[in-house]
Amino acid sequence: MASSPDRCGMAAHPGLEAAAPAPPGLRIADGALEILKWLALAAMTLDHVNSYLWQQRDPALYAIGRLALPLFAFVLAYHLAQPGALAHGLPRRAMSRLAAAGLCAAPVYAALLPPGHGWWPLNIMFTLAVATAIAWLTGQGGRWRPTAALALFAFGGPLLEFCWFGLACFLGGWWFCRRPGVPSLLAWLAGCASLYAINGNHWALAAVVLIAASAILPFRLPRARYFFYVYYPLHLAVLLALRVAGLGSPV
Repeated sequence: MASSPDRCGMAAHPGLEAAAPAPPGLRIADGALEILKWLALAAMTLDHVNSYLWQQRDPALYAIGRLALPLFAFVLAYHLAQPGALAHGLPRRAMSRLAAAGLCAAPVYAALLPPGHGWWPLNIMFTLAVATAIAWLTGQGGRWRPTAALALFAFGGPLLEFCWFGLACFLGGWWFCRRPGVPSLLAWLAGCASLYAINGNHWALAAVVLIAASAILPFRLPRARYFFYVYYPLHLAVLLALRVAGLGSPV
């Protein structure tokens, strides 16, 4: 999703694996997670059309776009919180795939940013990759890993789309998925609410309602394992081509 260019954030996005056994106390069906990913994908796409072709002229689409980051972050956090995620190498695979998708998207993403921004901030795929690294370091424990995670959060945040607030949204959801309870729930809600610093509104909190509702939806969707990694750079390339062809508003 896209936010104002002078506030560290611009898009929200994929990079998610599907399914695995649910962590203790929190159970979300695989198909429900797929629904959340497709809702996030739709919100992201509408937001990017509004941001990169229409210069954020539609406030309704901007509001819808605020749902994308917290939805994608929660689904990724849920999978990383699975008891066997570390043993099966999920964090490493997720980081490599997110980084690869981020690198592929970087030139197109930079071209879509307003003039003068260059390559900064790094796109959301890198935000999710760094968030995954922080969760991985924190989850392993030890003497130096939590310190490294804190340093990565502090010094990596300003370089990333959605800054520290996107990382906080992910990490709060990850804690809640690992240890469901009032403290972790409040941390997750606070992380979502902190996105106000980027978004200028609290529509990110509506994603929590959608996540809660997903458990009672009467239908499920099949798994699309790598689609979201491919879609992110591809849809940005399509939007750039449309803008170059004169189908968008001038920057």
